[in-house]
Amino acid sequence: MNAPAKTKAAPAKRKAHWRALRWLAVPVLVLLSLAVLLHARYGGGAAFPDRTTTPLWDSDALEVVANLDFPPGNIAVSHDRRIFFTLHPEARPPMNVVEWVDGEARPWPSAAMQPGGDAAEALHEVLSIRIDAQNRLWALDNGKHGLKPGRLLAFDLDSGDLVHSHSFSRELVGLGSHLNDFQVSPDGNTVCSAAASFFALTPAILVYDVARQQARRVISAHESVDAEHYLPVVQGRPMQAFGLVTIRPGVDSITLSPEGDWLYFSAVTNNYMYRVATALLRDAEVSSETLKRRIQRVGLKTMSDGLTSDNAGNIYISDPEHSAILRMSPRGELSTLIKDARLRWPDGFSFGPNGELYVTASSLHQVIGLPPASVAKNAPYQVFRVKNDVPGRPGH
Repeated sequence: MNAPAKTKAAPAKRKAHWRALRWLAVPVLVLLSLAVLLHARYGGGAAFPDRTTTPLWDSDALEVVANLDFPPGNIAVSHDRRIFFTLHPEARPPMNVVEWVDGEARPWPSAAMQPGGDAAEALHEVLSIRIDAQNRLWALDNGKHGLKPGRLLAFDLDSGDLVHSHSFSRELVGLGSHLNDFQVSPDGNTVCSAAASFFALTPAILVYDVARQQARRVISAHESVDAEHYLPVVQGRPMQAFGLVTIRPGVDSITLSPEGDWLYFSAVTNNYMYRVATALLRDAEVSSETLKRRIQRVGLKTMSDGLTSDNAGNIYISDPEHSAILRMSPRGELSTLIKDARLRWPDGFSFGPNGELYVTASSLHQVIGLPPASVAKNAPYQVFRVKNDVPGRPGH
């Protein structure tokens, strides 16, 4: 008597089962579509050409300055050898801007100014710092990829007092932007910043007039600031999160010539080093198209992160793919100074006094896209220095 009831119930269960599968298929299809879109926009990439050569210096030229629990970002060393650096935001450190004193990293200018601190203008997220010839330490606050307004702040080096602050407009630095690196002119009146724009994919050079507190977007939608389609591979790890998103920001590497008359710049995965006269950048009457026509290719380079220049006009390049430091002559000739596996993603540079060249090893291939436990696992992280054969301006 019960058999017919069971027979009727079976088709109903099968229908319910298929309805559930259809509902499950919707989010799966959405996720697959999103993955395809992410890969199409951000993924893939070819191998970057290896342009390193036999190093001129032995590995013992590399001296450890600091061992750290968190990877360093960029560095600025003063004329009296005070050492300041950032702890890289990607590693979620408890402090952001620090001074190295008596073998430890201390928050600078104060704990209250660190991200989450109670100071009125507490930092949000700083990667790059510089010391200018006017004894000010500048910090570029990228606002967590534009979630908060990007800012440029300057502190008196002796007192730690905030002496200048500017918030960039959302038109210049919007959501998805990334203010990565910057340089201050020798007279302290002009700041040039690289807006790498990893997510928004609208990289540009920004120029800021300190006295007028006016900023302009001067170079964008040009080959010199755009990333080329390469996939970085650092100490064996392809820098591609979840196999979908390649770590390939736009213009990132930036420095000034010693007199400040040329700005050198490039994207990490761009084949060329470029330069443009800073007189053109400062002149608001020069059109964007005229400016682009005046940009010069200096020479072929390696994959690059940090840049600096010495007093002879040579450009120094940190090459994360080959754990190397290279030097490009004013004529664009490339030479390899040092290769050492301890240079885990060489990143920011600063000259110190007496020809010392400092470099941070940010180890981003052991941080980005990995769980927080990876930071502790791969500690300690280092700041290094080498005695260079050509001096440069401290803090630069």
